[in-house]
Parts: sequence; structure tokens; C-alpha cells
Amino acid sequence: MLNFLNALFGGALLIAGRKLFWLFVGVIGFIIGVQVATRFFHGSELITIVAGLGLGVIFAVLAIFLETLAIGIAGFLGGGYILLSIAGLFGLDRGILTWIIFILGGIIGAALIASIFDWALIIISSLAGSSMVIKAFQFGRPMAALVFIVLLFIGIVVQASMLRAERRTAQKHA
Repeated sequence: MLNFLNALFGGALLIAGRKLFWLFVGVIGFIIGVQVATRFFHGSELITIVAGLGLGVIFAVLAIFLETLAIGIAGFLGGGYILLSIAGLFGLDRGILTWIIFILGGIIGAALIASIFDWALIIISSLAGSSMVIKAFQFGRPMAALVFIVLLFIGIVVQASMLRAERRTAQKHA
């Protein structure tokens, strides 16, 4: 079930992560909830899913009501998750290095979100979506890297095209 949710949410981020900001923040909450439950509670898959969905709903609601705060938190957590996922492809997610990588990724993600919001959302949601899909299908390392890059490219192209179309429409109506 967790693999199905990773594929579903990852695909949603690839296509609509920037457009549906609350979805992006909610999925990041889901990811963090699953990571925390997996690392600290070692419970059943159901407990892991419930923790992820619970935190995801909380983050989505925060995104709706406290957008600025949610943007910073989502950028930090999304950046941390992405850098940790990439480090995992190279076997670098061990011990204290896990936290260092996560915090470094978080700082980078928050800085990107703050400075270039639309493009940061496109890039971070495409990276997170690609990572989730890779986890869902459990590819081996060489194949995972190739699929990751292809999905990343698709996510960025699709979302950038949507952004350009929105901006053209806004210019016509201005």
C-alpha cells in the first residue's frame, strides 16, 4: 500500500506540485511522517501510512491558512528529503551523516523557495515526485538513477509549460 501511495503522490507532484501548493506541502508532510515513523517506531505499514497521512493533512491545512510559514517549512523539509534521497542512491545516508545531509538539503530548499518561488516549487516538487516514484518501484541503483533523471525532466517540462501558459493567459487579460 505504501508503494502505491508513493507512486500516486509522486506522480501528482510531478504534474501539479507547483499549481496545487497545498498538495505539495501535504505530500511533503506525508513523506516526513512516513520517514519518522519508519526510522523511530518500526511499526507496521499501516501505522507508517497513518502517520504519513496524518502529518500530510496537517501540513496541507497549514499551507492553506499559514501559507508563508508553510512555504518555508515545505522548502526545508522537501530540500532535506530530496538531498537525503540522492545521497541514498550513493549509499551516503548512514548515521549522523543522515542528519547533516537532511539539514543541508533543508537549508538549500528553504533558500530556493524564498528566492524563486515558482521555479523552486517546480524543481523541488519534480525532485520529490521523482524520488517517491523511484521508491515505489524499488529499482536497482543504475536503473533508479536513469528513471529518476527521466522523471525529473518530465516533471520540470510539464510544470514549466503550465506556468508559461498561465503567464500568457494573465498577460492577455492584463
